[in-house]
Amino acid sequence: MRLGVNIDHVATVRQARKAHEPEPIMAALLAELAGANGITVHLRGDRRHIQERDLKLLRQVVSTKLNVEMAATREMIDIVTQIKPDQVTLVPEKPHELTTTGGLDVRRHSSSIGHVIKLLNQSGIYTSLFIDSDLEQVNEACTVGAQAIEINTGPYAEETSEIARDQQLEKVRCVANEASQMGLAVLAGHGLTYVNVQPITTVKKIEELNIGHSIVSRAVLVGIKQAVSEMLHLIDN
Repeated sequence: MRLGVNIDHVATVRQARKAHEPEPIMAALLAELAGANGITVHLRGDRRHIQERDLKLLRQVVSTKLNVEMAATREMIDIVTQIKPDQVTLVPEKPHELTTTGGLDVRRHSSSIGHVIKLLNQSGIYTSLFIDSDLEQVNEACTVGAQAIEINTGPYAEETSEIARDQQLEKVRCVANEASQMGLAVLAGHGLTYVNVQPITTVKKIEELNIGHSIVSRAVLVGIKQAVSEMLHLIDN
């Protein structure tokens, strides 16, 4: 199972002071040196953390996979079709939210999402959709032409009781199996930590996990290379 490291919150610290450090590009390089299989960033409309400058530099230096999370807007399409990351993950985006709060409603917006996927694919960009553990959303993701889905593990991560958490894990497993049978690559992420990640690794159809906040938080204390190495150890074992 691969690990994509989301470095958004390295940029969050930088933007808090509108300073030049910490440098997200350096964090990406160190994460790769530690064994990360990819780098993920979210270019938001409000530019609260990652900036276009970061994307341009990351495209030049990332040697694994550069995955850009973004809303399905004309502005973002224009940016990524110029920069050409390896992958785009379409996510919902709401003003003033602290972080992404749920998956895309692909059923409701199938026409517009399908159009965006077509434009991205024409530019040679592999496209994934961030969705909740909902079989109807998986079916629609396949219909609109996505190459992959990323299952929102937030509901699993937020559960406090073992029974409820196991129920959410089973929903993730069911969706992953169904998506894989349809020919979609299966990724997962959101809210995963050093404490809760290992049960998710038992879902064998998941090919990759995207984890950011927990790794960056630990990196503040032990450094990015150590933090990534510790997460990889948990995933591999």
